[in-house]
Amino acid sequence: MPRSLLVQITLASFIVSACALPAAPPTPAPPPASAPSASTPEPAEPKAPAAKPEKLTVLCTPQEDWCQAMTKAFQEQFGIQTSYIRLSSGEALAKLRATKDNPEFSVWWGGPVDTYVAASTEDLLEPYVSPNAAEIPSEYKDPNGLWTGVYVGALGFCSNREALSKLGVEKPDSWEDLLDPKLKGQVAMAHPASSGTAYTAVWTQVTRLGSVDAAFDYLKKLHQNILQYTKSGSAPGQMAGRGEVAVSVIFSHDCVKFADEGMNMLEVSFPAEGTGYEIGGVALIKGAPEPEAAKMWIDWVLTASAQEIGPTVKSYQLPTNPNAKVSERSVKLSEIKLVNYDFQEAGKNRKAITKRFEDEITTAPQ
Repeated sequence: MPRSLLVQITLASFIVSACALPAAPPTPAPPPASAPSASTPEPAEPKAPAAKPEKLTVLCTPQEDWCQAMTKAFQEQFGIQTSYIRLSSGEALAKLRATKDNPEFSVWWGGPVDTYVAASTEDLLEPYVSPNAAEIPSEYKDPNGLWTGVYVGALGFCSNREALSKLGVEKPDSWEDLLDPKLKGQVAMAHPASSGTAYTAVWTQVTRLGSVDAAFDYLKKLHQNILQYTKSGSAPGQMAGRGEVAVSVIFSHDCVKFADEGMNMLEVSFPAEGTGYEIGGVALIKGAPEPEAAKMWIDWVLTASAQEIGPTVKSYQLPTNPNAKVSERSVKLSEIKLVNYDFQEAGKNRKAITKRFEDEITTAPQ
C-alpha cells in the first residue's frame, strides 16, 4: 500500500476516535445549606505538599476551647506544629493592621466576615480558593476567594430568668424591649470596635431601621440601660449568667454554651422585628509566613469532619458544609426572623461606624 494512503487512513481513524470521546461531566452544584445530602461524598482531606510544612500559627476568633480543639486536631492529623492566639474580631483586625509589613499569623479562622471584608479593603488578605470550597454554598463565600464561611450564627438576647423576675420584666422579644426603664443598668453588650458580635448588633440596627442615623438614635437610647461595653462579644452572656445584668446581647450559640456549662438560669430569645446573623470565616493572611500550612488549614476546616468538632466543646454554630452533622442545640434559622444583612456594606463601613460609636455613644452620659 502506498505510504501516503496509509498516512491518510491512520489520520482519519484518529479523528474519528477523538470525536467519539465522551464529554467531561459538568461540575455538580453544591447542595443547599438547608438540605444535607448523605449521598454526597466527603471532600478529600488536604494532602501535604512535597516538602511538608513544619508549623502553623493561627489567628483564632471563636471561643478559647474551640480554638484549642481545632489546632490540636489539625496538629494530630497532619503532624504540623500548630499554635494559635485568640483575639476578638476587632482586636484581630487591629493586629493585622499593626503587623502588615511583618505578619505574625498565616491564617485567620473564625469571626464575622464583615470584619474580613474590612480587612480586604486594607489589602490584609490573600485570595485562596480551596478545592473544598466547592462544597460550601455560594452565599457563604467571597466570590473572589478572599474568605470562605465555616459556620453561621444568629444574634439574640441572653437573659437571666431570675434577674428578670426580680425586676418584674418579661423576657425580651423585641429590640424596643431593651429600652424599658426597669432595665437601667441591667443590659450588657460588647464594644463594636473590639467585638464582631457587637458590630453585628450595631449593623443590625442600621439594616432594620433603614439608616446609620436612625441606628444611632436607637443606640443612644439603649446606652441609658447599658451597664458595661465589654471587649469580648461573649462576655456579656457570662455577666448575665452571674446575675450582674438581666439581659445581654450576644450570639445565641454562646448563650446556649454557657447554659450547658452550668449557667442554667440563662434563656435565649430573639427580636420579632428581625435580627442579624454572622458567617464565621477563614482566610489566608497576606504575606503569610507559613502559606502552604495555611492553605492546608483552610482546606481542612471546610470539611464536614472538621466542622463537627465545634459541638464537642459546646460551640453550636451551624456548619456551612452541608454534609456536616448539625447539633440539636444549634439555632434553627427557619424559626426566627433575620434581617437582610449586607456583609459587604457592613464591612466597608466598619471603621467609620466604630469611630462614631466611640465618639457619640460610649462617651455619652447615662
